[in-house]
Amino acid sequence: MKASRLAVTGALAASAVVVLSSPAFAHVTVQPEGTAAKGGYAVIDFKVPNERDKASTTKLEVSFPTDHPLASAMPEPIDGWDIKVTKSKLAKPIEMHGEKIDEAVSKITWTAKSGGVEPGFFQKFPVSVGTLPEDTDQLAFKALQTYSNKEVVRWIEVQQKGQEEPENPAPVLTLSTAEDDAAHGSTANDASDNAKDTQNTAADTSADSDSSDTTARVLGIVGIVVGALGVAYGVLAGRRRSDA
Repeated sequence: MKASRLAVTGALAASAVVVLSSPAFAHVTVQPEGTAAKGGYAVIDFKVPNERDKASTTKLEVSFPTDHPLASAMPEPIDGWDIKVTKSKLAKPIEMHGEKIDEAVSKITWTAKSGGVEPGFFQKFPVSVGTLPEDTDQLAFKALQTYSNKEVVRWIEVQQKGQEEPENPAPVLTLSTAEDDAAHGSTANDASDNAKDTQNTAADTSADSDSSDTTARVLGIVGIVVGALGVAYGVLAGRRRSDA
């Protein structure tokens, strides 16, 4: 009985942990394809997992930051989804490629034409954005996720430094610096050079090994020949003594 109670208690505890921790794995998030460098362009993916067992995600609305507006935001076409890009006038125009820009993308909406993101699946929504700001380390994108049962989950709470993660955190894009990208590239090049050096060293070692093997074989053959000649000489000398 005690073992059974312990098993049931353990199962309930495990279930509670799963229930409490599951939202942490089901956030709407944003990640760059590669890097998102300050002052440059990037392709970013909004990843939308389905949290529900009996409803599909049929709509995603992503609001773009107004404190650091992005003049260019071009979504990639996705089969089965309608995409709408909304632009708004800027209170303060920004400069891009030497031109003044007085409007920027304020929201992108994806609406499923049929099934949407079904239970047990996720969907990526790629967007090419730029130029990325140089005076901040991250961008927060507030998102609304709508299900086929009309439920709306608002991923709009911005993580505050030093505080616990909110229940419905907004997707946050971390920006890298040019120095970070250069260091990453240098590290990759160094790794490549090290790999080449290792290959060259291995090739040199292999060549030296082959040369040593060849020399040993030649010396071995010479030793055998010399030995055979010595034996023959000894036999002949013995016969001459016997004849004498």
